[in-house]
This record gives sequence, C-alpha cells and structure tokens, in this order.
Amino acid sequence: MTVIVDDAGSGDLLFGVVVGAYRQETNHFKYDIIDVRFYQEIFKEKEYLNESSRIVSNLVATFNPKSDEEIHICQGCIFDVAAENLRKIYGEDRVKRIHVEGEAQRLIEIAYLDEIRNLGYEPLAERDEKRGKSFFHMMRWLKENPEMLRYAKTGWTKLKNYQLFQKFHPSVHSESTQIYRAVCVDCGSDCDVPFQPKTDKPVYCKKCWIQHKPNKTSKRHKKVKSKMK
Repeated sequence: MTVIVDDAGSGDLLFGVVVGAYRQETNHFKYDIIDVRFYQEIFKEKEYLNESSRIVSNLVATFNPKSDEEIHICQGCIFDVAAENLRKIYGEDRVKRIHVEGEAQRLIEIAYLDEIRNLGYEPLAERDEKRGKSFFHMMRWLKENPEMLRYAKTGWTKLKNYQLFQKFHPSVHSESTQIYRAVCVDCGSDCDVPFQPKTDKPVYCKKCWIQHKPNKTSKRHKKVKSKMK
C-alpha cells in the first residue's frame, strides 16, 4: 500500500494551503490547513515549512503505515522539511518525492476549492490551465471585497508592486519619499514615480526607462572632454 501526500493552494493568492494525505488502496483521504497567517507578516521567516512538516507528520501517522508501506510526497519545495523528517521516522527507502497526479491530486484540489468557496469566492473553471488569469481574478475579487484581505497571502514579496498590497510592504517606499502616480509616455501603462510629474517632461515606467537611460560611459567621456577644454 502507499500513502500519497500533496498540497493545493500554495501558488494561489487566496487562503492558506491545503495539505492532504491519501491511501489509494482504501480510498482513505484526510487533510489539514497551513493557516494563511504563515503567508502574511511572518512569511519571510519561512515558518510555513515547519508547519507543513508538522501537518504532514500528523496526517501520515493517522494512516498508521505498515512496515513495508511507501510514503510518496510531492516534489514541491513546501515539503522539503517534511520529507526529511518523514525519512527520519520511516526510513530513507520508504519516503519518495514524486509528481502527484490522479485521485490524490483531485481530492486535495477539491478540498482547497471548497475552502475558498466558503469565503464567498467562486474560482475560475479553467484555473489549472490559466494560473496567471486565476491570480488576477482573485486580486480583482479582493479589490471588490477589501475586508477579505485578511484571507490573502499578503506577505508575498511580488505583491509589493500592486497598490492593493503596498500597505503590507511598508519598506518598499521610505516614509520621507512621496510616491506619485503617472502614465508612461511610451507604453501607456500606469506607474509609480518618486517625483511630481510635469507636463513638459516625459515619464517612463521602469521597463521603458531602460531604453532611455543615459549611457554612463558617454557621460563620463563628455566630462573628461569638458575638463580638457
């Protein structure tokens, strides 16, 4: 027999992470949740790895694996600590890292979807195929329901670039620097700049600024030439 461990929701903006264990021979399934608080203020401390290990150990123990039973655990980094701890308990040969598919994956995904539906959010039907679209769909829902931000993984560093989450990343801009909203003259996208935009000077987003940034070498050459005069 085999116990399979997988997760759902670790790459999703909403809620915590569902961790589940499944024994395919008996169709026995159990799951627990890594609370979303591990992905908020304390996210950088990576305590979610230890919490994942604790949950996995408890789930596997409830199956009371037989001495010859293997434990297959997802290859995702969220289980790195958990896998090492399982090997200490059950032995190196019995714990294998795999790509989880089939019924185990399906049941754990269903558990996660049930949890986010309980928040009042209806996930995209094609979320598995379009992860990027799913992310922005969740973000739009949070904009419409800002009181639900307490259920979002606000500690993700990549969120600092979105105005909705900047209050959760106060170190992004110093208190002494005022940030202004502007529109890039090249691509037309919204951008934040640390100066008051003026009508007689073009404003560029970070991506477009690279194309207009003065060449340091040519600047240095001009200074030297000026001194020679």
